[in-house]
Amino acid sequence: MRIELDFAAVLSQWPLLAKGAALTLVLTAISAVLGLLLGVACAWARTRGPAWLKWLAASYVELVRNTPFIVQLYFVFFGLPALGVKLTPDLASVIAMVVNLGAYSAEIVRAGIEATPRGQIEAAQSLALTNRQVFTRVVLPPALAKVWPATVSQIIIVMLGSAVCGQISTEELSYAANLIQSRNFRAFEAYIVATAIYLLMAIAVRRALNWAGPRWLFGGRPTGGRHG
Repeated sequence: MRIELDFAAVLSQWPLLAKGAALTLVLTAISAVLGLLLGVACAWARTRGPAWLKWLAASYVELVRNTPFIVQLYFVFFGLPALGVKLTPDLASVIAMVVNLGAYSAEIVRAGIEATPRGQIEAAQSLALTNRQVFTRVVLPPALAKVWPATVSQIIIVMLGSAVCGQISTEELSYAANLIQSRNFRAFEAYIVATAIYLLMAIAVRRALNWAGPRWLFGGRPTGGRHG
């Protein structure tokens, strides 16, 4: 049996692929920013917050980390309308991705916070810094520096997981691949091309985040190696 591949039939639909890849990157960018902020807030709640807030944050983290992302997505898109909250596919995808990343990044950031030397915190307190200043200026930056590689990996996982958002008609990359193969029946070629694009995006996003993190989030501290 001879198999003939026709990638031209897929690549001719490059506007769909480009649109899907662009939306995937937009969803990832928004969820990365909001998800990391949510993760930091939950990490603070679990390490510095009152007992009731610790319990609330821990419950959220355990709930999200022990349920599939697609179930969370379906709950947001199909479940919330039963309560009168109607969302567009794009907004539902962003909310689900933010909620998912927030839970995982909360545990990652919490590990970095708990690794902060107690003497470093006491030294900051001796300078009459407020609790908020101690956390945002002394505790959080080095904590993020320690866990940034793991945080970046989690953001990449969420980006790749966004492929299931096509199930609710979010026009991201996997949705584009499904649409193309339904038109020309070149499923193998369509998904090979989509796989290659996902790979390139993952590499590009990882490099961009590894470049941006030390410059914008933790004051020029490198994520690894010796400090100069």
